[in-house]
Amino acid sequence: MSQYKPLKIGKKYATIPLIQGGMGIGISLGGLAGAVAAEGGVGVISAAQIGFREPDFDQTPLKANLRGIHQEMEKARKKARDGIIGVNIMTAMNGYESYVRESVKAGADLIISGAGLPVNLPEYTKDSDTAIAPIISTEKSAAVILKYWDKKYKRIPDLMIVEGPDAGGHLGFTREQLDYFDSQKYQEEFLAILKLVNMYEEKYEKKIPVVLAGGIDSCVMVEKALRLGADGVQVASRFVPTKECDASQAYKEAYVKAKKEDICIVKSPVGMPGRALHNSFLEKVKRGEKIPHKCHKCLKHCNQAEIPYCITEALIQAAEGNVENALLFCGAKAYKSSKIQTVSEVIAELFPKQFQEYQ
Repeated sequence: MSQYKPLKIGKKYATIPLIQGGMGIGISLGGLAGAVAAEGGVGVISAAQIGFREPDFDQTPLKANLRGIHQEMEKARKKARDGIIGVNIMTAMNGYESYVRESVKAGADLIISGAGLPVNLPEYTKDSDTAIAPIISTEKSAAVILKYWDKKYKRIPDLMIVEGPDAGGHLGFTREQLDYFDSQKYQEEFLAILKLVNMYEEKYEKKIPVVLAGGIDSCVMVEKALRLGADGVQVASRFVPTKECDASQAYKEAYVKAKKEDICIVKSPVGMPGRALHNSFLEKVKRGEKIPHKCHKCLKHCNQAEIPYCITEALIQAAEGNVENALLFCGAKAYKSSKIQTVSEVIAELFPKQFQEYQ
């Protein structure tokens, strides 16, 4: 018997209770998602400006991105036809509803949604088999989404992802909350979230799997999360320096070369704090320089005249390997990566006994 229980995702089960975090732009696409799903975890494609390499991206970004969802889903399915493939879609994105509906059409098993509260996600996925999972970070945000879905849609999430303060990219905390939450305090917050979730499980007589994310980089952290009561973990940064990751080689090497002091908190044009690797680009932003950019209409609330740089352009530069002139999102423990591995090797380190059993 394995010491790890499979993770239920809608009508499917992941043999390894692992979700690969969605990373955009262009970091977790069909290549990485398919590789993780093929190993028994949940592979996740990031929908953020997914069609950035399409020839019509600058003219008609929404059309290019919707087409990109199908293309990347097809790539992932070729690697893991029966595996669980999800799509991560930020609620802050322009055209959010269109991205969700297109992901359902493309055959996504799961839609994960954060960067705001996905209050209308059940409506956009109704009459489909696609499971839905909000990303929340605090008991307060969990209460809002659970209460709203219960009242308006008479339903609960198929899965909840609790993303802690050590996560990478956009964070669901204020700067003050990031300073407040240490390991012990966030553990208490997570337990409070579990208690709240349990109330809705009892009401609906149905399990809501809860997945913990943020700074999980080893089997020790996996075991700690499961002992706390999590049903699984979400891991992102560990999968960037892998051969199968869709990022450029330069991006992967930036993780491998990074030191602890290179990781910092930045203010994103999205309006949230974010965690990234320090570089020349962030030095310019820190000095108050405004990075010239054009508008890609990627966010619902974005004043082009006021923002210091375009989040889309900064992340595309990262995906294409121009690492000194880019925003390099990462988790708090990204500096621990010392070499480029395979997805299989990373999962073997995170779930050693599970991995051996399922081989």
